[in-house]
This record gives sequence, C-alpha cells and structure tokens, in this order.
Amino acid sequence: MSTPPTAPLRVALVNGSFEEPAVADMAILPDASQTQVPRHVPGWLTTATDHMIELWHSGFNGVPSAEGEQFAELNANQVSTLYQDLPTTPGTKLYWRLHHRGRQGPDTMALDIGAPGGVVEQRTFTDGNTAWGHYTGTYTVPPGQTTTRFAFRSVSAAGGNRSVGNFLDGVFFGTAPHVVLTKAAIPVGPLDAGDVVTYRVTARNEGGGAAERLTLTDVLPPGTTYVPGSLRVVDGPGAGAKTDRPGDDQAAYDPEARAVVFRLGTGATADQGGSLANTAALPGGTTVEYRVVLGLETAGTRVVNTATATYENRLGDTPEPLTATSGEAVTEVRPAADLGVTKAADATTVTVGQTVVYRVTVHNAGPNRATGVTVTDRLPAGLAFLSAEPSTGSYDPRTGRWTVGELADGARATLVLRAKATRTGRPVNTATATAAEKDPDPTDNTDSVTLCVEPAPSCCVPCVPRGDGTAPGATA
Repeated sequence: MSTPPTAPLRVALVNGSFEEPAVADMAILPDASQTQVPRHVPGWLTTATDHMIELWHSGFNGVPSAEGEQFAELNANQVSTLYQDLPTTPGTKLYWRLHHRGRQGPDTMALDIGAPGGVVEQRTFTDGNTAWGHYTGTYTVPPGQTTTRFAFRSVSAAGGNRSVGNFLDGVFFGTAPHVVLTKAAIPVGPLDAGDVVTYRVTARNEGGGAAERLTLTDVLPPGTTYVPGSLRVVDGPGAGAKTDRPGDDQAAYDPEARAVVFRLGTGATADQGGSLANTAALPGGTTVEYRVVLGLETAGTRVVNTATATYENRLGDTPEPLTATSGEAVTEVRPAADLGVTKAADATTVTVGQTVVYRVTVHNAGPNRATGVTVTDRLPAGLAFLSAEPSTGSYDPRTGRWTVGELADGARATLVLRAKATRTGRPVNTATATAAEKDPDPTDNTDSVTLCVEPAPSCCVPCVPRGDGTAPGATA
C-alpha cells in the first residue's frame, strides 16, 4: 500500500453527475453564469450564446442514466461546449472519468483540458445510442497553470439536428481521495486506573475523488479493556449505528486482535467499507467512537493510541490502495498504589494492668511507589500508651498517626505498639492506611483486633471462718 503525500489543493467538479437542479423529465435551464436566475445548473458553463444546458431525468424517452438520477445533453439549442474552470496546483496529477452515449445514433465529442484560452484536445469519444461508454484517464497540471479548464466539445451528432446529441453522465475531474484522520481521547486527563476513556476518530476526505472501501482499524492500547456495546458512528453516513449487537453491520470488536474495526461511508456493509465523499460534499466527514477501561497496569504511564484507515482510489482503471494514520491520542494516567494493612496482637485476652503488644504492617502491592503513606492507629479507651517502635517514620500517640512516608512497589513497614489495659471491656483497636496515590482496592486498607480485658485476680485467699470461729491459719 502507498500513503498519499500531503494533499495538493483539492480539485473536484461541481455537480459532476448533473443531479442539480432536479427535473421531472427533461428541462433546458440556464448555466452557472446566470446566477440571477434561481433555477440554474450549478458548476457548469456553456459556450452556447443562450447559456442554456439541457438535463434529462433517467428513463425519459427510454434513456436510463449511467449514474444517479439525471444526465446532460451536450447540445441544448446549439452545438456547444460544456466546461468548468478549476483552481489547480502545477504538478498535480488529476484524474478524469465520464460516461458518453449517442442520442439518435453514433455521436462524437472531444475532451479538452488546459489553461482557459489554450485547451488541448485529450481524446475523442464516439458512442451509439444503445449503451453508455465509460472512459477514464489522467492529466498532470503543467508548470505555471493555476487555473485549468475541463471541457466537452461537440464534434458531430447523428441526424444533423443542432439541438440533438452527445449525452454525458458520471463526470469526474480532480485529485485522488486523501483521507485525514484526527483522533481524541475524552476526557483529556490526567485520569486514574479504572477510569473510562472514550476514543473518538474523525475521517475527512480532503482530496477530490471519493475514498472507496474505507475501513478504519484501531488497536486498543496495552493495559486497556474494550467496553462492550460502545462502538458508535457519531455522524456521517450511518450515524447513530451501534455496531456490536445482533443485526448491526458497520463495525465490530475483534478480541483476538484487540482491535475495533469500522467499515465507513455510504454503502458500507459487514464485509467491506463504503464510499466517503470529499469535504466539499461532506465537510465534517464521518466520526466514530468507542470506550475502554484503563487497567491497573496503566497507572503512572502515558497511554498512547493511533488509528489507521485503509481505502482505495478507484478513479483510474485499477484500484489504488491507500492508507491514513491519525496522530497520537495521549492519556496521562496518575500513579496508583494498592496498600494493605494487617494487625495482630500477642494476646487476645488480658487482665487489667497487663501489657498488650500490637504489630501493624502496611504493604504496597503497587504498581507504583506510594508516597505520603500514613497509618492511623489510635488506642481506644481502656488502653494506655506505653511505647511505639516503627520500622520507618514516626508515631504520634496523641493522634495515633504513624507517618510512614514513602513505600516502594512491593515494600512493607511495621509498627510495634505497646499499651497497658486499664479497665475491663472489649476495646477494638483499628489501623487504617492511606497514601497520596489512588488505591485501586481500598477494601484491605483497614484491619482491627478486638481485645478482651478481664478483672485482675486477687492477691490473697479469701478468709473463711473455721468451726471454732478462727480463720484458717490463725493461732488459737
């Protein structure tokens, strides 16, 4: 496949298939120079002194159109030339194609191309009145030629009637299609792992001819997951279609390739892309979108994505495959740190006055380093602080705040906390960890230990009177 260079000035005829204005059967109407007349033929001029152009609707007098619903007759009231003058860039390769047919028998016309006042005959065409002849060719704009005339000149017509002869339809003259892709990631970010990103891609044909068999492919960035049901044609041909449900046919998600595939343009099917007109006819082009979820592995990275389109230039005799690639859509993803806390005590039952030793461990499961790590572990009523031994950072017994600081991916820190039971009860001691980064799984950020504090045992054996009235151990 080849990729077209930067598109030259777009060149394309206006009203090439003579579809405007619509006629019921046949009408002779003023050419494009007669703008004071509301109902004139856009684009086309004629050398006829009356400035009239003849249009036929398909099927009138038994003659079908070759393309669309209408066609033109080169001779309206006079033997004449139909033409358009177009701005061109020297060195540009232009394509032409046309359908020609006789009316009463074999008619002959010439194709002239060149600077106004200096056109050069390129070819003559002779066709009978039983079928349309189809012709194609190319023309390279010579140096210094910034305006190019594209003209059809009547040479002869069967029957000799000056107002009869040389049907024309499906006329094109201009540059090859040139698809330009623009891509955006919405919202712009920065985002967090677990957030949803909408990728929106617009394909605009900045060339002259239609981009045929247009297919857009977008491979999901690593670490992202496709959101089922999110494929959508936002605008352009097929707008509103949601495409990964039964009965939809413009696009699909390929799980093996991890790619979304859109078949775009007029006439797109489940098997191949359609036709995308140039921006003169379709200024906004066509826009599609789909959504992905940012996985945990994207945390702390830049997620970069581009889209690619393949299409064909079918203006010549042989289809020419072309490609287009969008710029990068970049999403900044904030770091994430999955903290976990475990808490244990050296005993679950103590008596008033005993010491209990708590061990608190905080662990960073990543994927990024954790900064600003703190663990809140405030002793509940009934426990009096004795000492704290953090493996890193510091502990403030007044607030119960253990300032850990930074934990690398996979690192852990431990706090040994000693307290004395001061009254009976079931005090619950809880530790909770936080960090500056988002925690993708906060369910394990807290852990608790419940302690049973019982009364202290008596230091003496209770006195029980003997039968003689003396206490045990007493002297008689």
